[in-house]
Amino acid sequence: MSKHQLKLPKEVDLGDITVRDGLQALEHYFPVEEKVRLTEELVLAGFKHVEVTNFGHPKFLPQFKDADELLLRLLDSERIAPLLKQNGGETTICTVTINERALDRALAFKAKHGRGPDYVLQMVSTDPVHHKTNSGMDIDDYWKMTERCTKKAAEAGIKMCGTVSTIWGSPMEGSRITDLKVGVEFSKQYLELGVDYIEQADHDGSGDPARVYEYFSMILDPDIMGKWADPKYHLCHCHTSRGMGLANYLAALQAGITRFETTLGGTGGQPAHTVDGRFTGGTGSYYHFEHLFSGLVSTEDFVVMCESMGIKTGIDIRKLLTLGRVFKDEYLTMGAADRKVLLTNVAETTGLTAEQLQTLEHSDDAMEKLVDLATEKKSTEDSASTEHLRHNMAALLHGLQNYLRWNAWGPARSESILSDIPPSPHLKDLLGE
Repeated sequence: MSKHQLKLPKEVDLGDITVRDGLQALEHYFPVEEKVRLTEELVLAGFKHVEVTNFGHPKFLPQFKDADELLLRLLDSERIAPLLKQNGGETTICTVTINERALDRALAFKAKHGRGPDYVLQMVSTDPVHHKTNSGMDIDDYWKMTERCTKKAAEAGIKMCGTVSTIWGSPMEGSRITDLKVGVEFSKQYLELGVDYIEQADHDGSGDPARVYEYFSMILDPDIMGKWADPKYHLCHCHTSRGMGLANYLAALQAGITRFETTLGGTGGQPAHTVDGRFTGGTGSYYHFEHLFSGLVSTEDFVVMCESMGIKTGIDIRKLLTLGRVFKDEYLTMGAADRKVLLTNVAETTGLTAEQLQTLEHSDDAMEKLVDLATEKKSTEDSASTEHLRHNMAALLHGLQNYLRWNAWGPARSESILSDIPPSPHLKDLLGE
């Protein structure tokens, strides 16, 4: 290697988690057929690890009410079943099981069908406030639960991923700054419990390249982590709310990390608390008012960046970019029927008429008046405080305004889709004449 070149690995192990993390933030239910198709295309593009659903309670996470059906259809898929690990292939399937009840659902699925996810995932936050909000449990109790869950999963032949969140900062007011050393200690604790690997996570885009490099340098330091200072145990998962996602991934690469995960179009983030114009609960108020701009690093952009630098990803770029365009044009685009259902449901939720709501598409002037009117109309039905109710109405109507203007369920944040690939010598076969 020339002394003038960046210090980079020769290859990376990249997983795509669009079907779980990407879709969970979108305020629209995607039918199981669309999730099957999306997963199939990702696997056929070369991904060896996909995260596809969440076994949490469907009341709060309606996007995943089809978890059982989705898993069965993927395991039986004529297109990809031979490529899945449980059928002798290489691609592993992961599902989120944030609490013990969710894990028990995953274990019951496997007991019933004789097969199930290869991996399940649980998560602890370094910020106690965020952790309590996200899981409903104190950290000490969560560790005890995770120890039980890791053993139960292992007995069923399922591996565990332990996620460490809020490493570089918390979205919670009063708890924004966190200590990197806590993430290191939590990583050790997880690995000592027997998890297979750690998802080192920046779930709201708080990280910056310097601190990402610092943290992963500690994680890969044998004097600090001992036998766990091996990149095979650590996966980088960064959101890009503040535009630093790719820079953070480059910093992680330079620190020696080789495992990453991404989503198509840079989608994902906090689970939606409304779906198709109806409140679901989700995980409470959004960390960021513009929550659709808090997704993961874009799969398309990260693959293109890596391949541009000579780092092999094992992904077929042509297939990936084609899929990225399909995701943008077919999945994210809102059809006429979707628009009608959305307006009908928001009208019912707010007490406003569809005609009143449609004025938001072309004018900002009506927003505050409609928020006030919706708050007044629903205050007699809702026991929440007026302030909380108004906040929810404002978020719902603001989201509706975006959808009407975009004609889409969210922005596709892939520069490689919008601007094509760069003129890198490593990509010359893709550039055409």
